[in-house]
Amino acid sequence: MILSMTGFASISRDFPGGLLSLEVRAVNHRYLDVQMRLPEELRIIEPQLREMVASRVSRGKLECRVGLNQLEADNPTLELNADFLASLLQVAAQVEQQAPQAKGLSVGELLRWPGILKTNTLAPEVLQQLCLQSLTTALEDFNASRAREGEKLKQILHDRVTAMEGIISTIKPKLPLILDAYMSKLSSRLQDALGNVEDDRIKQEFALFAQKIDVDEELSRLTTHLSEVKRILKAGGQTGKRLDFLMQELNREANTLGSKSVSTETTQASVELKVLIEQMREQIQNIE
Repeated sequence: MILSMTGFASISRDFPGGLLSLEVRAVNHRYLDVQMRLPEELRIIEPQLREMVASRVSRGKLECRVGLNQLEADNPTLELNADFLASLLQVAAQVEQQAPQAKGLSVGELLRWPGILKTNTLAPEVLQQLCLQSLTTALEDFNASRAREGEKLKQILHDRVTAMEGIISTIKPKLPLILDAYMSKLSSRLQDALGNVEDDRIKQEFALFAQKIDVDEELSRLTTHLSEVKRILKAGGQTGKRLDFLMQELNREANTLGSKSVSTETTQASVELKVLIEQMREQIQNIE
């Protein structure tokens, strides 16, 4: 499966006293760059959230934004935990019996005692778990959207590969005729200039020159690289960097084809190939 680095997903979850909203969005980037936007209540689980993202995404500039909205109809209320208070006062009385010099608990100290007040808001650990579950679901939707986009990119690349193969298959059979025509033209010019080109040294130079302008090897390498592109696209996975490297190799061969060109046909083929390679490179920048 080919995955795009561009994607988006959002999810909202109700909880007693409010609403949790979570968004995940990403654009292309050379490496994985995760930015977290969290409320203070959830800052403690940021490392866990980052680990979850890293386990499912390998490249891209990703932003995860979590929001907590308190519902007006469910504003937090405080209620005294009477049973707990009674137990606490009983223990305090026993302490005073054992240590008369000990100072008694003030009202403020009693109210600050953990568990003495009950509230209708969600417990922090429950809210944290809700956030983790929400991110899991959001990442599933996020990767599904990236997979859909990846399939579109894959098809675009396949179309460009097919077009390049068509150019190569058209120009390759013509190479012998193109080379013969050019050498004949060059020989004719030399005859006009020198009068006699039957010298063995000149024939050797012609043979060497013919080797230098022969582009059959470049076309063969282009075909090999295109076959590798198709193999990588079929295999899927994290292919962006490998495809980007192949674009460099394809571009190098297309440039060499142009520099060795001795006809308008091979020059035009080089230009068309480079245009298609650049189109592929632009799309590959979005592949994980």
